[in-house]
Amino acid sequence: MSDVRVREADAGDLEQLVGLYAELMEGDRPRTQPSDAVASLPAMETILADPARHLLVATIAAEVLGTVDLLIAPNLTHHCEPWGIVENVVVAGRARRKGIGRALMLRAIEIARSAGCYKVQLMSGLERGPAHAFYRSIGMEPRAQGFKVYLDGPTAGLGG
Repeated sequence: MSDVRVREADAGDLEQLVGLYAELMEGDRPRTQPSDAVASLPAMETILADPARHLLVATIAAEVLGTVDLLIAPNLTHHCEPWGIVENVVVAGRARRKGIGRALMLRAIEIARSAGCYKVQLMSGLERGPAHAFYRSIGMEPRAQGFKVYLDGPTAGLGG
């Protein structure tokens, strides 16, 4: 889609980002829901001030329709080449299958490559089949099994 613009987010995008994150987490545990824009402002300021973070947004006519959060992590293996990790990939439901996710992910990969990263990785819930097909379509491969532990709730932590 030629009218898609991908850029670094700014504080003025916060309200639209909160809306996208609510859509991403729809149906998930209540604790995963984003806070409102006012409560989220300190976290947004921290993210925007971190040179290792690249919170990208995709816009059409100034409307934020998608986002990707990329972190460039220093590394002691692979000859000290950093690696990139992508989180919170979301495109507004009404705007999917229009090249927005592709534009975001390709820009994140380009940033990681420019930073000298040897890989970019992400985790995606097992139930997100269409997302997995999308990631494969841009050249990503399921090369590992991911693990995580949530640190809240009744079964939180190790052995919970």
